[in-house]
Amino acid sequence: MPASRSARQRKAGVEAGALAVVRIDVGSDDSYVYKISCTHCEVARPGTGTRAWSTRRSGEDNGYMAAMDRWIFHLTSQHPDADAPCLTYLSEARARLQERRDVRG
Repeated sequence: MPASRSARQRKAGVEAGALAVVRIDVGSDDSYVYKISCTHCEVARPGTGTRAWSTRRSGEDNGYMAAMDRWIFHLTSQHPDADAPCLTYLSEARARLQERRDVRG
């Protein structure tokens, strides 16, 4: 039996660590859309102020692996002293990034 959406959200939250807030929405194609937001970083929103930095990217892959890779890169660049279980996958995230870059040319 597949894990429920709430169970997946709890697991992703534990993996992402203390600086993260994880939410899973359902996309128009019925796939899970992961949004991991940073509790410390904000970004400007034109005309509306600021919002929390998040892994959600319009029109891009927002599945678990893509969102977690973005989160890992955010942690390593913006919060180098942070501790999160997902950081054990940094080398794999870098390899996936390089693979995507190689495919794009």
